[in-house]
Amino acid sequence: MTTWNEIFSANLGKIMAIQIACAEHVVKNRDWNVDFDRGIISFGNDEYHLQFLGSEATSSNTWLWAWENINEFDDKIISLAREIKAKGEKLNLEALTTAEIDISDELNGHTLSIVACGLADKNYCYYRAPHSGGAILVAIDGVDEKVFSSVSAKDFVDITIKCIQQFSLNHKIFVESFLKWNKTKYKLQGDTIIADFEKDGRLMIELEKIENNFRIKNISLNS
Repeated sequence: MTTWNEIFSANLGKIMAIQIACAEHVVKNRDWNVDFDRGIISFGNDEYHLQFLGSEATSSNTWLWAWENINEFDDKIISLAREIKAKGEKLNLEALTTAEIDISDELNGHTLSIVACGLADKNYCYYRAPHSGGAILVAIDGVDEKVFSSVSAKDFVDITIKCIQQFSLNHKIFVESFLKWNKTKYKLQGDTIIADFEKDGRLMIELEKIENNFRIKNISLNS
């Protein structure tokens, strides 16, 4: 059975890389505006199609999935949320199939959007748009393809360190999934992952098994 932690670990690396690129190439530190009737989110004068994922409510400290559709939005802007619910049913993941969820460090708008975008059948980045009562989270479609580009060895290491410091993860699942998305060839040698970043050099990630989980013991880049 697949657990939430395994699914989150498998999707976090690539979405973190995508979100960094999204901030640089899409948001560009500009004010946002959402038009649900048109299905559009804009940053400055740039407009993008959106998929409504869900909302955080400060008063109840809860997340509500968009597929519950209490606002009776057009089906076209909640199709991704419904797709993710269907995938959650196949994976038997309550976090993706329970309409309203208490917000915690593990489950919140960011972590749920990371998994939603990671499991989606096409490329999305996402945006958390805060307002006085909480926040709405939307997936953004139609952005420049460079947002989904592979990252360098240095950026891979930086993102990996940031993620393992911030979240409780299965480090082996995280690293292997991130490398596969990055189209970086690697091999397992005992408990060490050796990744070939070509001109950037060879990345060695030493793992140690603690109970039923894997933790990164050491990371070194030989350029």
